[in-house]
Amino acid sequence: MKNVLPCLPAAVAMLALTACEPVDTDRPETSRDFPRAYRPVSETGSNAFSTEQQRDDRREAQTVMDKAEIAEGMTVADIGAGEGYYTVRLAARVGENGRVLAQDIDEAALRRLGNRVERDGLENVSITLGGEDDPHLPPASFDRIFMVHMYHEVTEPYAFLWRLRPALREGGQVIVVDVDRPADQHGIDPQLLFCEFERVGFRLVDFDLKPEIAGYYAQFEAVGTRPEPHEIEPCVQPGEDETELSS
Repeated sequence: MKNVLPCLPAAVAMLALTACEPVDTDRPETSRDFPRAYRPVSETGSNAFSTEQQRDDRREAQTVMDKAEIAEGMTVADIGAGEGYYTVRLAARVGENGRVLAQDIDEAALRRLGNRVERDGLENVSITLGGEDDPHLPPASFDRIFMVHMYHEVTEPYAFLWRLRPALREGGQVIVVDVDRPADQHGIDPQLLFCEFERVGFRLVDFDLKPEIAGYYAQFEAVGTRPEPHEIEPCVQPGEDETELSS
């Protein structure tokens, strides 16, 4: 007996076809309104980029905080805080009248950071768990948001930055420190970084290569109106196309 496809009303047939369309099941459901990032993503690695003493010896945190103009009384977020290298130094810089929110998606790292914060008596530090596509930051709360050697691990950059943007106060800025190398090798091409931020409504205000930070420093501010998720066009690196990267 032959298989026979029965005649279906047009509306029912359309629903059947829609059900067969591919779904981004490999992505969080909360990210699917946003474009896919057409680039590889580094696997989450060690929370220690190098030893804290090595970083202090080359004046990394001081150099970054000076460039970001971190001052007494500011409220800052340290995204991907890990073991807290920047968290504890930011806490000292903003002082008792300032606040630092340390965030990470690694619960074990946050427990260790919590022990450190308690041991050091850092009463101006709060700790919170973030999400893959959402930093879960309170709106209009931060003068500066730091992402140090972690942006290349963000799997959903458009959703992440879109949800991060409202957390900035008026005049607030986002600071990225990273390395110029392929995104699957724990770095990101600066031009790709600029593009991804621009697509979500940020403007680059400072960029610098600094030996003290073993990479580059980029600073962004929000401009204009935040685009709707479906309005965001994904960035494609030169020599690559969406078909190759999505296959």
